[in-house]
Amino acid sequence: MNKREFLKDAILFFPAAATLQALAPAAEGKAEPATTPTDYDATRHWYGMGIDVDKCIGCNRCVEACKAENNVPDEPFYFRTWIERYQIHENGETRVECISTRAGLPEQAPPEDPSVVRTFFVPKLCNQCAHPPCVQVCPVGATFQTQDGVVLVDEKRCIGCRYCIQACPYGARYLNPRTKTADKCTFCYHRITEGLLPACVEVCPTEARIFGDLKGKADRLVRFHRVNQISVLKPDLNTEPKVLYAQLDGEVR
Repeated sequence: MNKREFLKDAILFFPAAATLQALAPAAEGKAEPATTPTDYDATRHWYGMGIDVDKCIGCNRCVEACKAENNVPDEPFYFRTWIERYQIHENGETRVECISTRAGLPEQAPPEDPSVVRTFFVPKLCNQCAHPPCVQVCPVGATFQTQDGVVLVDEKRCIGCRYCIQACPYGARYLNPRTKTADKCTFCYHRITEGLLPACVEVCPTEARIFGDLKGKADRLVRFHRVNQISVLKPDLNTEPKVLYAQLDGEVR
């Protein structure tokens, strides 16, 4: 039995408090991303993403680019980012459908329904919370937050216990079927530390996604925040998401 299997079995078998105390030596020390350039200063940045809901056309190019860039499993229902279609009906009923399960196929318009008064698309992804609950529950320190505000997963430490998946209020994590470790959006950390945009932002044909540094006074994301009425998902949870939505309907959760 290797170390990962031992830790996973211990966490599932022993009471949580005793397990955390026993595993403290294994988890001590903060993980650091292996791909960060040596001259990169994380303390100078605080990254976030803006999404203009009115500009999203549900083309799923962001989903395809993310899967290709980050080697996300091709099987349906494994996503680091996905698109939901909302339909608001006259009677106030809201229908929500994930249209990314058909990524790569031409998007078909839903059948005409005269009771639908509004249809729009909402991109979703890890919200890169300032106070991430996933970090708090990880028993071995595999999920951690970098100094520039990005939440990452150290595959070498992750034991696949799924605690972080259950703790995420946004449903943004999954267990990778190949690595058996937790996986999620990283803002394409290997790209942004090299001065590049996340893959999903780079391919968006309508510029519905805006990536930037919330510490930069002249940054495009800072201006996006200033000139729009900004909403975040599940604000009552006080996780302080750094994915900022403009023109977000009140029905979106």
